[in-house]
Amino acid sequence: MNKVKVIGIDARSPSTGIRRYTQEVVNEILKLDSVYKYVIFLLPEDFEKLKFESSNVKKVLADFKWYSLKEQIGMPRLIRKEKIDLMHFPHFNVPVLYRKKFIVTIHDLILTKFPSVRATTLNPIIYKFKNLAYKFIVKSALKRAEKIIAVSEFTKNDIIEQFGIKKEKIEVTYEGVSKNLASPQPSLSQGEGEKNQDDKEVLFRYNIHKPFFFYTGNAYPHKNLEGLVKIYSKVKEKYKDLSLVFVGKEDYFYKRLKEQTNEEIIFTGFVTDEELTVLYKNALFYIFPSMYEGFGLPPLEAMANGCPVLSSNKSCMPEILGDAVLYFNPENEGEMIEQIKRMVENENLRKDLIQKGYKQVKKYSWEECARKTLEIYSNEL
Repeated sequence: MNKVKVIGIDARSPSTGIRRYTQEVVNEILKLDSVYKYVIFLLPEDFEKLKFESSNVKKVLADFKWYSLKEQIGMPRLIRKEKIDLMHFPHFNVPVLYRKKFIVTIHDLILTKFPSVRATTLNPIIYKFKNLAYKFIVKSALKRAEKIIAVSEFTKNDIIEQFGIKKEKIEVTYEGVSKNLASPQPSLSQGEGEKNQDDKEVLFRYNIHKPFFFYTGNAYPHKNLEGLVKIYSKVKEKYKDLSLVFVGKEDYFYKRLKEQTNEEIIFTGFVTDEELTVLYKNALFYIFPSMYEGFGLPPLEAMANGCPVLSSNKSCMPEILGDAVLYFNPENEGEMIEQIKRMVENENLRKDLIQKGYKQVKKYSWEECARKTLEIYSNEL
């Protein structure tokens, strides 16, 4: 009788985006598969929080922080102890000493594209050392992996160009939009911008008044929020009642951005998924000024909630968002201002983008992402 194969998934993640990716893929794979056994490695803060109903899954505590020496030594030992046949690392931080079969997911190569000391709180010398270590670990993971999962064709091409990996080794699996971050498509009789009492309470809580446009995500330099702040002051000269809202957990980068702005810009800090859907539904539009993305999930979440999107035309954005958004060059201030004006003044444009957005977002699902990932597991076992 053949032994049941065991697949390990490293679900330790301090990163919101990668955490969401890992949780969604794990949940959908467990719905699809009852053949393999799964061992999910978790940090202490997630160990009790995450519940799995499937009988073919085991949770294992892995109290090793990302990028630590403890991770490099402890993770390989723990994986060996669990007798894993194939390991999936949803991030590039694969322990250098791990020599068994594994698959790695690469979300982006931002640190090789934007190696700036402005993107860190570290001393410049320490940062330079860590950046060299990062490149070594990424290259090592890519060379040793049985298969590499890229979240877009753009990221796949980035991997090939920067590290010389053969294209046959890389599979593209698009991400999806979480069901709890999507709202049902309203009927055509519903007007743009309608809101109920609960919506009003959320907006009041954060001192948000209509009309407003907003961004959600982190405030790393490549996100180009400083550029958005700069042009907002010029937009405000014409649209005095138009508010700009930034949504994201307050950290060093948001604090730095806040110090450079005036009280007219609203910083909500962290919001729940329920509150975020309210913002999507009530915003005039969502703006995504990023210079570089591996996939770009927030614009799709906006589309799933009937929010028109104004996006940068850089990196993977045209690939992922198609013709369902209005684009601008984030390096051209005049173009950014002009496109914001179009979004503010043209209600028919916004309505058209909303309908296109609902169609575009249907192309992406976590179930399909998980199905393709499961196929990769099967091929490599």
